[in-house]
Amino acid sequence: MNNAIKDKVIEILSSIKSGVDFANEDQIVTGGILDSIDITEFITALEEEFDIEIGMEYMENENFDSVDAICEMVEELQEA
Repeated sequence: MNNAIKDKVIEILSSIKSGVDFANEDQIVTGGILDSIDITEFITALEEEFDIEIGMEYMENENFDSVDAICEMVEELQEA
């Protein structure tokens, strides 16, 4: 996994919701840490930061529940 991507994902998440240990959290969405407005803001920030487009086929909780899952999705979309 690309550490630069991981660091940036954590930075973006922390800017949206402070005080959460996102590096070790595995229920970011399903645990209710981010609400729907936060998630929309996060997706927009990811798309802008990494120059990707997150299509509807990626809008599943498991793609957003952990930093590792988010990074895997970003890397996959960058390769597309």
